[in-house]
Amino acid sequence: MSGLLQVLVDADNVPAGRLRDVLAVISEVGVERRIVVAGHPDALARVEWPDDADLLIAEGWQRADLALATAYTPEPGPLVLASGDSDFLTLAGRHPGPVLVVSEAAAGPYREVATVLDPVHDGAASLRSWLRAVVADIDS
Repeated sequence: MSGLLQVLVDADNVPAGRLRDVLAVISEVGVERRIVVAGHPDALARVEWPDDADLLIAEGWQRADLALATAYTPEPGPLVLASGDSDFLTLAGRHPGPVLVVSEAAAGPYREVATVLDPVHDGAASLRSWLRAVVADIDS
């Protein structure tokens, strides 16, 4: 598999503590990545984002979702979606590479098209394991 690790974060929809855990694990993995974060300025301010993250201020109902959908590129690399609502279900189902959904309460149908993890309940080791597996695929 080729491509980069694409990370789309709905800062309005996933609590800051879960996002910090995900970002810490992603930072451990030495692979080309693209991180796009969208949300209300208050939500964006709750997390210290990596320097290479694209922060998109998106205020109002569904604005963060729209910003992330616009930023998404259907490349064959892995996709990490930090958002649990069902707005991205079609995107996840059509993505040409492996998909990880990070959420405390992901919509049930995500489990049919992606791996679903909650860093608080599943632990950083589960995130690390998924990332290492897909990074190995990228490197091969």
